Amino acid sequence: MQINSTAAYSDAAAYLAALAFAERRALHSFFDQHVIEDEPGRYFAIDEGDYDALPMTLIDRVVHTVPGRMSDEY
Repeated sequence: MQINSTAAYSDAAAYLAALAFAERRALHSFFDQHVIEDEPGRYFAIDEGDYDALPMTLIDRVVHTVPGRMSDEY
């Protein structure tokens, strides 16, 4: 029996792309970057500073958070 893992590969690729975007953006932001699962197999990244407070509908779908890496401290 052969197992087709195209769907799993697609999910992983979408997640890794959103994670890479969040990590790049975190380097230049004071705010945390969140990877959100939009629907099964679809992910996107948002900057916490883009919103006043994240609504619960988004918080419930956060699958990973990358802390913001900019600092005011010298």
